[in-house]
Amino acid sequence: MNPSLPHWPYPRWIAHRGAGKLAPENTLAAFRHGASFGYTMFECDVKLSADGVPFLLHDASLQRTTNSRGIAGDLSYGELAQLDAGSWHSRTYAGEVIPSFENVARYCLHNGFFLNIEIKPTPDTERATGEIVAAYASHLWASASVPPLLTSFKIEALEGAAEAAPHLPRGLLADTLFRGWLEKALELGCVAVVLNHALWDADTVAKAQAAGLRTLSYTVNDEWAAQRLIELGTDGIITDRVDLFSPQG
Repeated sequence: MNPSLPHWPYPRWIAHRGAGKLAPENTLAAFRHGASFGYTMFECDVKLSADGVPFLLHDASLQRTTNSRGIAGDLSYGELAQLDAGSWHSRTYAGEVIPSFENVARYCLHNGFFLNIEIKPTPDTERATGEIVAAYASHLWASASVPPLLTSFKIEALEGAAEAAPHLPRGLLADTLFRGWLEKALELGCVAVVLNHALWDADTVAKAQAAGLRTLSYTVNDEWAAQRLIELGTDGIITDRVDLFSPQG
């Protein structure tokens, strides 16, 4: 074990958006489905409603995963909670609602589950989203032994999170190895870097670990890719295939 690396209380396997593609993403139904396969850590996307309530949704638009259209962040949470976020997936989940972040947090806390919160701001709300989501997380996990991991592709969101709740662990998400990626993660006070899985190799893993950063990957759905990451010594694997990979593996 590398003594320079921070304490890491999280499991290796993380269920993407609750249960990957097996249930409507970012819903409580997806979390329950992922848990039925033995997963104890989940990733989800959190943004803000027009009235400042954090809720779960990946896209800025409502069109792909609900029965509505338009920008989700333009609606109040009361309006969002009336939408059908399950029928797009299958009849089984018709009527599934867009959950508030607080409801999902309480579900995880009650069941002893771990959470990776991707801060996914509506455009032009990056810093405010980081601040509010982190403040909610700080309050909700105040008595928990293991805090959630806050991640984002958006630098401003991570800066906002750091200002609102500096004690919560943060991770920088990246889909390219942009110039200065490692330095930026350190500048933001991150404990981890979360990369597109194809970007990790022996060199990038060694650089991150030497800098004291944990190494996570998204979205890993093939056995060969998962095995490669395990052999490289990475710390976390985010997957849609909760039915393929055993979280105890």
